[in-house]
Amino acid sequence: MTTRRKFLTTAAVGAAAAPLATPAIAQSTIKWRMQTYAGPALAEHVVKPAIDMFNKIAGDRMQIELFFADQLVPTGELFRAMQRGTIDAVQSDDDSMASPTEVTVFGGYFPFASRYSLDVPVLFNQYGLNEIWDEEYSKVGVKHISAGSWDPCHFATKDPINSLADLEGKRVFTFPTAGRFLAQFGVVPVTLPWEDIEVAVQTGELDGIAWSGITEDYTVGWADVTNYFLTNNISGAWAGSFFANQGRWDELPEDLQTLFRVCCDQSHYYRQWWYWGGEASLRVNGDKMKLTTIPDEEWAKVEDAALTFWDEIAAESETKARVVEIFKKYNADMQKAGRPYRYT
Repeated sequence: MTTRRKFLTTAAVGAAAAPLATPAIAQSTIKWRMQTYAGPALAEHVVKPAIDMFNKIAGDRMQIELFFADQLVPTGELFRAMQRGTIDAVQSDDDSMASPTEVTVFGGYFPFASRYSLDVPVLFNQYGLNEIWDEEYSKVGVKHISAGSWDPCHFATKDPINSLADLEGKRVFTFPTAGRFLAQFGVVPVTLPWEDIEVAVQTGELDGIAWSGITEDYTVGWADVTNYFLTNNISGAWAGSFFANQGRWDELPEDLQTLFRVCCDQSHYYRQWWYWGGEASLRVNGDKMKLTTIPDEEWAKVEDAALTFWDEIAAESETKARVVEIFKKYNADMQKAGRPYRYT
């Protein structure tokens, strides 16, 4: 007759000998590697908060390891690395990552396509750019996830810029398309790794930077090596996006895709107020750079040249013509809407 004590002892021994039960399907954590165009100081604002948020919410289901400018591959090779699957996701503009699409020229700073940061999300979400970007990236195995705006494009220089003549011969770090446009005014576009820019200005290899607004100049250290900030800009907002390798994106469950989109939107929102407030505050309260301005009547030559540049780009392909037509329609609408959408 089995006693209660003997039954419990026998059960305990049997349990110790048996292996622990395991789930029928073991689910491992999905891991992505993502590289941004931004260096560490800038990434703290333009992408890291969103990725930290994603990782916190996704928990054991998925984690994204974030890398900064040029850490895994040079910025100019980001697209190819993502397309091959060497990295899973990218935050960049189309222009900087050398995207082989018809819309590449419009990423970053396309001259005067936008006047304010809110222009960019409206162009993508209400005027049809999202659909065009989706079409173009679907052709090359990349998922265009979400576009947003960054800061305006101003000159930060060692010497003062008070007229167009002062731009002549200036060696400037800028985006490919912006450099192509500015060359007609004597600017000499220079391409260097992002982390080398500060030293290049100090050593005289560069005369200035046309890559950002004043918020970034202070955030990344460029305000420490330049003396002047030109209040005229060639674009009211940088246009950049989040991208992913199409195959890796398709593998994600729908809720994780949605979470990633939500975190991208949070990133876009953060930049809206961080840049908008920062640009004004540092113009008023910053003590490292003196403000200069080219008179409106002279700067109008640059704005007129931009419209000619638009037509030149539109003539290159049907897709580019579609995008330029949207820019023209949008800016005409804003002009008709009047203040506060456009001031004359």
